[in-house]
Amino acid sequence: MFRSLRVRNYRLYAGGQLISLTGTWMQRVAQDWLVLTLTNSGTALGITTALQFGPALVVGLWGGVLADRMDKRKLLLATQSGLALVAVVLGVLDVTGVVRYWHVLVLATVLGLVSAVDSPVRQSFVVEMVGKDDLANAVGINSTIFNAGRILGPAAAGVMISAVGTGWAFVANAASSVAVLTALVAMRPQELLPSPVIERARGQFREGLAYVRGRADLLLTMMLIFVVGTFGLNFQITTALVAKQVFHRSATGYGLLSTMLAVGACLGAVLATRRVRRPTALFIVAAAVVFSVLEIVSGLMPGFLSTAAILVPTGFAMLTLTTAANSSVQLGVAPTMRGRVMALYLVCFMGGTPLGAPIVGWMAGVAGPRWGLVGGGLICLVAVAALALWYARRRGMAVEDVSSRLASARAH
Repeated sequence: MFRSLRVRNYRLYAGGQLISLTGTWMQRVAQDWLVLTLTNSGTALGITTALQFGPALVVGLWGGVLADRMDKRKLLLATQSGLALVAVVLGVLDVTGVVRYWHVLVLATVLGLVSAVDSPVRQSFVVEMVGKDDLANAVGINSTIFNAGRILGPAAAGVMISAVGTGWAFVANAASSVAVLTALVAMRPQELLPSPVIERARGQFREGLAYVRGRADLLLTMMLIFVVGTFGLNFQITTALVAKQVFHRSATGYGLLSTMLAVGACLGAVLATRRVRRPTALFIVAAAVVFSVLEIVSGLMPGFLSTAAILVPTGFAMLTLTTAANSSVQLGVAPTMRGRVMALYLVCFMGGTPLGAPIVGWMAGVAGPRWGLVGGGLICLVAVAALALWYARRRGMAVEDVSSRLASARAH
């Protein structure tokens, strides 16, 4: 189940990521709570989230090109340092009591710019540490680590915010970045398995787009992830609003809802480590349907504890879907295209958030906080059904075309 951890470089990386991602989730919870404290507005929270993920639409593919052109380990040292610096600045502003909403907007945008480069580099670096045979396992372990941080981070943030305020959560995140930077420095470069580096040339953006456009399996996965990422994965908004405005809970209550979602996600990620084959399109579609239904149910739960309980299977379905999609894309591409394809995947995954976050925040503000969950789940469910029908028709046409060619060949 944890065979990738036999590799020293990956073991160092995984340990550093666990500490760093715990800090990252502390900052996410603290930032959301800070915005709600400053504005008490779901729309303002949605705008902040949109600015944080919006840069992925603009520079995400550029980050993928850099991942295919350059040394990924050195790039990660630069991007991780940048992320730590943003956390320090926001922490100092908050601790000193001078922070304003526009400060958060500016720093969320800078964070998004750095993350837009960091994310595709991190995704495509995994295979260079463990090799293609253990890639699916490493993706599952990465998701387990991500969600372990998602459990520890919000819980720690809830306690820290209640005790000393949001500012120190940002400072703690900056300190946690030291772990991943130390891991990257301590790696043995000679033990890495670098993908072939492409030379700088014109048209490399378009080459990546054309590659994906010609693959129905990649198109289906990316379109599904775009819809789910845009309308279904806005839990940082929806659970914050439900905790504060429906159940009148403090930051601790919000942290508990986030933790319960992460518990389910962590279980799904652990199960994903046992995967050895590339997930099928049918499996990905089925996981998307289950997730959509569970999100709708989450928004309909009558009490705080029942909402927290249903978030566990919702998190399980969410991670089953996202790890299957990630593995399917990474295992289905040529090594020289991995950086650009993963960048496009991440653009689909996170780039839709600037569109969906304000819509979900507005929907929750107009129709009630519960509709952030219910409406998002309904949109996902309808879109998944439409995409499954499109894929079935496209595959059917492809099979029909092959059959006609074979018949023509026999006739000749």
